[in-house]
Amino acid sequence: MANDGETVKVHYHGTLDDGEVFDSSRDGEPLTFVVGSGQVIAGFDEAVKTLSVGETTKVSIAPGDAYGERQDDRVFEVPRKEAPDGVQPGHEIQLSGGSPAVITEVTDEIVRVDGNHPLAGETLTFEIELVSVQ
Repeated sequence: MANDGETVKVHYHGTLDDGEVFDSSRDGEPLTFVVGSGQVIAGFDEAVKTLSVGETTKVSIAPGDAYGERQDDRVFEVPRKEAPDGVQPGHEIQLSGGSPAVITEVTDEIVRVDGNHPLAGETLTFEIELVSVQ
């Protein structure tokens, strides 16, 4: 079993409730991280702690143990004249505090920005295989 402070390598396959794959390591290298260090979402970290090398588990992680619930107050507008030239819906930006955000709407008057994580509010299902523990 993996314990806090140990470095692990895992393969994972992540899907949303509708079956959409949002991320997977299966076509590449395993993910390496230190258990209990906050490098991965809490629910993922906890699931890895239940595994022995070579074991696989499937876990459903609620938003509270993943990227949190969507928060309406993280969606805001700025006057168009204060936004950089060329911003378009879908552009990813970094807010002044370092948080990522996405431009969701651009009009002649405003630019709407969503500072929620793209997976906020989603229940995430992971199939996780513990490859190694160091």
